[in-house]
Amino acid sequence: MKAEKIDKKQAILDAAEKLFCETGYEGTSTRQISKESGANMAMINYYFGSKEGVFIEIMNGRIASFGSQLKIINEDKISSLEKLHKIIEGYVNRILSNPAFHKMMHRELSLTQRPEMYDKIKDAMSQNMQIMDRIIADGIEDGSFNQVDARMVIATIMGTITNIVISPHKVMPFSSFDLNNPKDKKNIKERTITYLQDLLTVYLTTKK
Repeated sequence: MKAEKIDKKQAILDAAEKLFCETGYEGTSTRQISKESGANMAMINYYFGSKEGVFIEIMNGRIASFGSQLKIINEDKISSLEKLHKIIEGYVNRILSNPAFHKMMHRELSLTQRPEMYDKIKDAMSQNMQIMDRIIADGIEDGSFNQVDARMVIATIMGTITNIVISPHKVMPFSSFDLNNPKDKKNIKERTITYLQDLLTVYLTTKK
């Protein structure tokens, strides 16, 4: 019975994520989520309380998953630069595995009428930022990195990836380019990872 409840809860999350990507947050109703997941409205309310609760659960799950990946990388016995390279590769692959969700998430959280949703997931995001901060700080302390603004470095990584997902035509000026096409996606992944790794290597380690 317990396993059945877990499966039903996950079915609700999967259905909601699909609908949010297709029609946006405003365009998705709990009734649609209920129909898509096969769960009744009472069950959605029981697990999540509201549509907002479903969205926050999805976001926190993704953030926590990336946080687990960051912790593993941070505990690895490699240099701070190698850790950042791994983070870049992991983040690019994670975001481009589902660009539709990332576009939807970025749109919804940047809307002025959604500050309460952003506030509810900010703590989870902050924990991930602190791990990245620590990796950069360690590189500065051991002399392998220049004295840099760590948060600007993090913003450069995340902002570049988000910009490519939202406006891929800026780096792939072909009308036929499609992020859902495996060949095009592989191309943009490799370019993004190589660019960010090279950019940060030069910025962080070239002595001024």
